[in-house]
Amino acid sequence: MTVTHHDSNARMSQIAIHNGTVYLAGQVPGDASADMRGQTEQVLARIDELLAKAGSSKEHLIAAQIWVTSMAEFDQMNAAWDAWVTPGRPPVRAAIEAKLAKPEWKVEIMVTAALPEA
Repeated sequence: MTVTHHDSNARMSQIAIHNGTVYLAGQVPGDASADMRGQTEQVLARIDELLAKAGSSKEHLIAAQIWVTSMAEFDQMNAAWDAWVTPGRPPVRAAIEAKLAKPEWKVEIMVTAALPEA
């Protein structure tokens, strides 16, 4: 089976597609000056862009892993998530508190989605 990679550099790809499944790298905010909700909204918008580039969308999400730097701000992340996720089609999900690669980042999200059937 073929694996295709998109938006790649020497270290990683932003998208990998295999056997009808789209895997995205962890996505982080572009503007780290925003609060948790704002950073989460940025990340979710980037996920929308990457899924579209891969030929899928949030309606086809299978799984999500979410890392937040503070559980004290978990409700803000969830507010952005709940406004974004397709009603009646939430993916399986795990969310944990973690130290991220840059101290100004508050959230990182990684998702897996199916390609729609033709």
